[in-house]
Formats: sequence, structure tokens, C-alpha cells
Amino acid sequence: MTHALFKHALRAEVEALERDWPTDSLPRPLNQYFRVNGQVVMPLLARVAHHPAIVDAVESLLGPDIMLWSAELFIKEPGTPKIVSWHQDLTYWGMGETNEEVTAWLALSDVSRASGCMRFLAGSHHQMIVPHRDTFGADNLLSRGQEVAVTVDEAEASFVELKPGQMSLHHGRMFHASGPNVSGDRRIGLAMRYITPAVRQQVAERDFAMLMRGADRERNWINIAPPAAPFDAAALALYEEILNAQSAALAAGAEGQVGLYQAASPV
Repeated sequence: MTHALFKHALRAEVEALERDWPTDSLPRPLNQYFRVNGQVVMPLLARVAHHPAIVDAVESLLGPDIMLWSAELFIKEPGTPKIVSWHQDLTYWGMGETNEEVTAWLALSDVSRASGCMRFLAGSHHQMIVPHRDTFGADNLLSRGQEVAVTVDEAEASFVELKPGQMSLHHGRMFHASGPNVSGDRRIGLAMRYITPAVRQQVAERDFAMLMRGADRERNWINIAPPAAPFDAAALALYEEILNAQSAALAAGAEGQVGLYQAASPV
């Protein structure tokens, strides 16, 4: 899908956040908030995730009751070797093998093969979750450098190139990956993870989500509201509460420290 409102303004807003919120102004590095649960502390991400054009597309797959579990910015700087290895998202979310979820990936810049667009293995979502291994690779954008522990035939992969304002949708069991950015511009994408209220967190004792449309009659999630202002005190406190709860699932089984999901040190 393409929406004219997304073509240029959103990138400018993201880059304004980078300019206005240097790392030393926040409890954690700005990239931490970009990469994990950005919707909790940045009204911009919650607003985009709630846009009717996006939620309409999600509703066509999940039905009328829709919650946002997370929103994450994936940024690859020009000329850098950062990659995303082949993996299945649901491996690490603590939600089991559910089909009642989808990731909407919105391009905020030109996303080409040269800039490291995503590639997918068609039909791979029809199988269950396969074994994965942690690499903790320095050039891997994933939290633990996780990758499938099975052979992937690269010749069968489909490259998904997007223009600013275009979006792809993928299942949490879909094999997907992306290469380095060898272009001269940043590659910026916003990944929004949607679920239905029927989905349950099966590993962590509790988890949080934001209602986007319809109603939550199941009460499997602690419902949260969008932040009132960027990085306000209440939002930052809620962010830490959510991270502490989710880390049980998101860092489960890791052989090393998963920095993005580490709880804050006691003061």
C-alpha cells in the first residue's frame, strides 16, 4: 500500500526526534526506545500505528478487534554492514504458534536491494517455528543475532523493495532477512506488530498492548494508552515496567546478555 501522508513527513519527524533527544537527555540511549516498544514513549509511533489506512489493511487479515503489541524503528545507515539474519519473529515473542498476529513494515525512506530491503521465503509461514541459534553478531540488528538453524535457499528468496509510504505485511512465522545498506542514503523502516485480543502471552507473567480498533473482551493484555508527549515521565516509567515484564519472554533461553531487553539497574 502507499499513502501520500507517509512519503516524506514521517522521516522528518523521526529525524527531528534524533536531533531533539540526544542520548544524554534520556535514561537510555535513544536507539533503545527506537528499537523496543517505541509506541510507549513516542506519540509519533503510536499515531502512525493507529492510522486508518494501516489498520484497515490489518483488519482485512485479523478482523475487527486489533491491538498493537509493539512498534520498532529499524535504521540502517548508508554504507554500513548491518544486516538482519534469517529468522521467524514468533520464536521470541512468547505467543506460541499463533496465526492471530501480523507485522506491518512501513518504509520511511527508499528501501531498495542496495539499501538492504527485506527478503522473504514464500510459503515459509505455513510451517511451525523451526530451531534457531543465537550468534550475537556485531553487525546483526536483531537483539541476539538470532537466525534459523536450518538451511535457507537464497535463490528462492523474494526481495521486497518499497518506496516511502509503501508497506508490506508478514506473518510471524515467515522466514525473512535483510542485507547491508550499500546505498548513499539511510534505510528507515517502522515495524508495527499487531495481534488480536485472543492472543496470549505464554512465557512472561504479564504483557501489555494498545487497543487500535474494536474491543478487548478477552483481557489477556494490560491495556495501555498512547503517550501524552515524547519521553514524558509517566511514559518512561511505564516503559521500564513493560520491559521488565517482557524480558522474561524476549530474552528466554539466550546464552548471553540481550542488551535491548535488560532491565534498568537499581538506583
